Amino acid sequence: MGISLAMGWRHLLFENWPVDPAALDERLPDRLTVDTHDGQAWLSVIPFTNVDIRPAGLPARLGLRLPELNLRTYVTCDGEPGIYFFSLDAHGISSVLGARVLHHLPYYYARISLDWHDGRVRFRSRRRHPGDRPVHYGSTYWPTGEPFAARDDPLARFLVERYRFYTEATDGSLRYTDVDHEPWTLYPAAAEAASNTLFAANGFAQPTGEPVRYYSPGLDVIAGPSRCWSEETHE
Repeated sequence: MGISLAMGWRHLLFENWPVDPAALDERLPDRLTVDTHDGQAWLSVIPFTNVDIRPAGLPARLGLRLPELNLRTYVTCDGEPGIYFFSLDAHGISSVLGARVLHHLPYYYARISLDWHDGRVRFRSRRRHPGDRPVHYGSTYWPTGEPFAARDDPLARFLVERYRFYTEATDGSLRYTDVDHEPWTLYPAAAEAASNTLFAANGFAQPTGEPVRYYSPGLDVIAGPSRCWSEETHE
């Protein structure tokens, strides 16, 4: 049996760009289908920090802190919605190796800093993974406007109310992990971008136009074990 992990996600920026579904379809495992909202697929860049990461059931004080940056899209598998990650950069070699082994996720080691000052988050990431393409990302972001429930906004609900992610193991099998948390409360967000080479490093053209941005102070999460997807168990 796998291990469930407890953690907190804090100071998240959701930067979301609409893209042509055809640009994503060929990049997904065969069993996954691009999920769309009003005919558009979406690519999202999400800087944040994990806090208190530990096996579920242990006290939070024993957990680790792990700043992270990911590039993701939205998919379905036999009608079940979820997230598919193209890359996840994290500050911690042992954590990166553990996530690759336990959850088959494309984690990369990076040097990341995140600090909060005068109501704004300053996030900087530089990939240092041996043998992989360099990635630079920098942004200062902050909440604007009034908080709202993501479930009350159709696009926000599509982008953030996801409770499963899919991955492809080295043997080609499709795997999934379920996550459990309270519904999201979001704020409209603004950001000042310093750099972003995530798209180029993952083989995508830079999306045009301004992204749709949301900020969240965060919530607590339980991530279940990685499981192999099979038709028999999901009929």
